[in-house]
Amino acid sequence: MTRTRFAARDRRPVASAVVLVAVLLVLPSSLSACRDDPDDTVRIRIATGSPTAVYHAFGTSLATILNRELPNVHAEVLVTAASVENVRLLKAGEVELGFTQADVLPAYPGPDPPVVAVARVYDDLLHLVTTAASPIRKLTDLAGRRVSIGAAGSGTEITVNRLLTVAGLDDAGLHRVQLGLDDSVSALRRGEIDAFFFSGGLPVRAVAQFVEDTPARIVDLGEWTVPLRRGNREVYVPRDIPRSVYGMDPVTAVANPNYLLVRADLPEDLVRQVTRLLMERRAELAEAHPAAGRISARSAIATPPLPLHPGAAEYYRDSKP
Repeated sequence: MTRTRFAARDRRPVASAVVLVAVLLVLPSSLSACRDDPDDTVRIRIATGSPTAVYHAFGTSLATILNRELPNVHAEVLVTAASVENVRLLKAGEVELGFTQADVLPAYPGPDPPVVAVARVYDDLLHLVTTAASPIRKLTDLAGRRVSIGAAGSGTEITVNRLLTVAGLDDAGLHRVQLGLDDSVSALRRGEIDAFFFSGGLPVRAVAQFVEDTPARIVDLGEWTVPLRRGNREVYVPRDIPRSVYGMDPVTAVANPNYLLVRADLPEDLVRQVTRLLMERRAELAEAHPAAGRISARSAIATPPLPLHPGAAEYYRDSKP
């Protein structure tokens, strides 16, 4: 009897162990399936800009944060021509998030726009860069010169064309070349152009690298802010580029707000979480680029002419910036 009792007692742990092993073998694959099931993965494509400009640094850091902190989210960064192309990609449903200058947006987006805002993030400053030996000392000196006005599809191109119009340079024999930031720097270095424009948050890394190894000048544009505001939407304001940024004489630039935009059809909870991380991880974003650290919860809600996404609005309302 004793032997039978022990045998029965011995069989129970063995049976339990078999069941437990079976469960443990099945469970990880089940969890993995839930975690890795493509149907459960939320793809967030972030449209940025040049690899050496602020949008790309900001977007790359934001993608890292989203991937780390939001389950089932796969965020990735796209290199683009920047603002105009980013808005187009958002409208076409080819990306979920994107950065843009405010001045490329329509003054009246109409009811239920397909693209809305997450936040106003920082201001772009329009740089006009030339060499120190160049005779170009003011905007009107560009007459008859070869100048890069920014990549086709960029916010820089939009702002510069407006600036050249108000300055009366449309018929001044100026040769406009459409180059992105990196190509503009290379072309100026080789003497293929006389100057280039670029609109970006301070400091623009490619500009900083150029002025570090090449005698250069950044042209003051402060006097053109008011004419730009008169002839276009009143988004432009003067902002100084201090000596501490590039180690050069301070100048005043034309500044333009930047927004982080989102497709209007994204779920409210997802956009709320993106907005939360954008605000709560500002220190980490600033490590990627100082401009990203200038986000203010109070100024973030000012995104005219676009409304905030309901998920973003809910976050700001609950956090009471």
